[in-house]
Amino acid sequence: MTFADWLILARAKFPFLNDRNSRPSSPVDDGYNCIACAAGDSERWWWPDPQEQAYWPATVPRAETVEAFVQAYALLGYSHRTDTSVEPEKQKIAIFVSDQGTPTHAARQLPDGWWTSKLGQQIDIEHELSAVEGPAYGKVTIVLARVADPRP
Repeated sequence: MTFADWLILARAKFPFLNDRNSRPSSPVDDGYNCIACAAGDSERWWWPDPQEQAYWPATVPRAETVEAFVQAYALLGYSHRTDTSVEPEKQKIAIFVSDQGTPTHAARQLPDGWWTSKLGQQIDIEHELSAVEGPAYGKVTIVLARVADPRP
């Protein structure tokens, strides 16, 4: 399946996503999710499920709350930030939240200002931040930042 074909199938969940504001960056891989991808982990599925089937930091409540997600990323050095602009010395994560206030998605900013996301069990894409807002993920509610890793 081409990326153009995938975009057509994804239109209902991602109505703003198109081939001008996004590009594929990896094939389908169900071994990790967006929360892990934003954390730089492509080996585990991160989620605060009460059944403890997914990875979640042991010191963070297993709760689907914005505060729990902020606490999880804080263990990696992230703290609150107010904007999504590119800052060369910073690495940023955006947390998306549903209309009900539940975290749904996370994306990590790339040096060129685009963002990288793992779309569930599907592909990874690079995109403009607002391109994945909508019915599936809601809106960006929290932006976190940390000092960027100097390694390429």
